[in-house]
Amino acid sequence: MLIEGKTVELKREYVEDIKKTAAAFANSDGGTIYIGIDDDGSVCGVPDADATMLRVTNALRDAIRPDMMMFVDCRYTNMNGKAVVTVSVQRGTARPYYLRDKGIRPEGVYVRQSASTVPASDAAILNMIRETSGDSYEAARSINQQLTFEYCSAFFKKRGLALGPRQMRTLHMIGEDGTFTNLAFLLSEQCTHTVKLAVFEGSKKTVFKDRTELSGSLLEQLESAFIYIDRYNRTRSEFQGLDRLDSRDYPVVAVREALLNAIVHRDYSFSGSTLISIFDDRIEFVSIGGLVKGMSLDDIMLGVSALRNQNLANIFYRLRLIEAYGTGILKINESYSGSSIKPSIEATGNAFKIILPNLNYAEEDGSKTEEAGRPLTSSSKKEERVEAVVSLCRKNGFVVRKDIEQTLHVSQATAILLLREMVADGLLTKKGAAKTLRYYLADL
Repeated sequence: MLIEGKTVELKREYVEDIKKTAAAFANSDGGTIYIGIDDDGSVCGVPDADATMLRVTNALRDAIRPDMMMFVDCRYTNMNGKAVVTVSVQRGTARPYYLRDKGIRPEGVYVRQSASTVPASDAAILNMIRETSGDSYEAARSINQQLTFEYCSAFFKKRGLALGPRQMRTLHMIGEDGTFTNLAFLLSEQCTHTVKLAVFEGSKKTVFKDRTELSGSLLEQLESAFIYIDRYNRTRSEFQGLDRLDSRDYPVVAVREALLNAIVHRDYSFSGSTLISIFDDRIEFVSIGGLVKGMSLDDIMLGVSALRNQNLANIFYRLRLIEAYGTGILKINESYSGSSIKPSIEATGNAFKIILPNLNYAEEDGSKTEEAGRPLTSSSKKEERVEAVVSLCRKNGFVVRKDIEQTLHVSQATAILLLREMVADGLLTKKGAAKTLRYYLADL
């Protein structure tokens, strides 16, 4: 007499719960469902074995994802002169198997515990994904299968590329089992990984000036983050004779490559955000995930590339966002080749940081500027600015650097040079230091 257990399930007749039990066997150690045997082990048989088998196979094929039919053997046998349908299910290789209308979550994923079919825990689901997908996050099946790709599709179209089911399979956004991978999740509107950007007053994380958090497709986050940073990448204008010379605080190439590095190479198996912090003197890009195993900082500086997210990097390469693997850090360093200040990189076991120094930043004591002896601008423009500073100083009694930046709409470095020249010309005197530094008219 048969008895229900971890690998045996008895059903008097076909019921919808058979789908849950079959999925549970495939997610666990396999098992057999006997249709036509009562719970007490007595054989009652089924009136039409062929119809029952057809109903079972259709139900399992339509209701369970990914397709598990290669692990299912459905047949009927004669027991005590009665027809009994047996549904033998092997342990699957693409776990977790889930009910199509419920998705990869506890109410859709079932496992076998003793003689019962029960919902799997979140931890059990993640373990099954890791076991069948290996260590690659991007290749694993996405827990969320209700994904949309409006922004991603538009981005591809803008670059002259199509993004249909066939292309998604080629790009590994759809796996061999027909389900969306985590790579697809990262490029979808439903992506929960974020980029946090913050602008700080001065050089420390004490006073916020602005902040934002970006979500959605990584492609949308990339574009929005670049626009946000560019808003704070000021242009310093100077004149040499009749020629106007403009210089950005940060080389655009360096910002672009640092941002791409933070998004493409981070470890998305962790849920923390990519952090971008903008200070007066620098920008810091911090991404989760240290160096790839076996790599060192020296390797990175030489242009050696070991990709954590091979498929994501390949998509960015096809979209012409990445020109060649391993050149990003080299481009960042090259963009600072004419400057005495250089970018720096820091790495721990779980984080990677790129620091871009502000080319136009200078300490008010002049220790960081290379242009102390250069004329500020044309004589007429300088006179206008000097008059504006004198007028402001008479009105308020004194001025600080921030007053000059806001009143004259100039960069920090330009304000510093102007104040330094006015002090050298005997028009202003300065008192205090650092945050308490103030400038007074020399005759007051």
